[in-house]
Amino acid sequence: MTDNEAQAEEQVGGPVAGLLLAAGGGRRLGGRPKALLEHRGHLLVEHVADMMRTAGCARVHVVLGARAEEVRARAALDGCVLVDNPDWEQGMGSSLRAGLRSLAGTGARAALVCLVDQPGIGAEAMARVRAGHRDETSLASAAYAGVRGHPVLLGAAHWTGIAATATGDRGARAYLREHEAEIALVECGDVARPYDIDTEADLVHLE
Repeated sequence: MTDNEAQAEEQVGGPVAGLLLAAGGGRRLGGRPKALLEHRGHLLVEHVADMMRTAGCARVHVVLGARAEEVRARAALDGCVLVDNPDWEQGMGSSLRAGLRSLAGTGARAALVCLVDQPGIGAEAMARVRAGHRDETSLASAAYAGVRGHPVLLGAAHWTGIAATATGDRGARAYLREHEAEIALVECGDVARPYDIDTEADLVHLE
């Protein structure tokens, strides 16, 4: 990398960008978008974006879908790049594709991908996975008792392949399965709880 390239990366937020997928409509929550749920006095989308910044992602792209205008109006996401996904009803794969497209040309060499419905995963786990970045070919994932989970770090060299296989609610799952041997697993079970807020019963996890 030349000095000019390094300076350009620094200006746009460093080599690892945060990518927060927050477009879901909360179908199993009675149609309440997860981004608008409250946790610790903040909207869930605000909470997770703040954790990503604390973890070292100076640039965070947030993919919105369900009730996007309401999220824009209510959420304090200053400094974030808000990305609209009009195809959010097609599943998480469409949001991942939209998010990766939004990072093209930014100078980012990897994306730390987090989900808005996992508030038990905080900045420490995110920072551990973010530290798995070496270059554009890097792949890293949080692990919980050895089982791969979120967040994941996707080097830019993989984005085209991931976008080609990200359909429905699978996200990057199919691509990562094919590249299992290349993924650096980062144990995070001691600092994070990887539960999802999917149903009414899961709302007990919100504080």
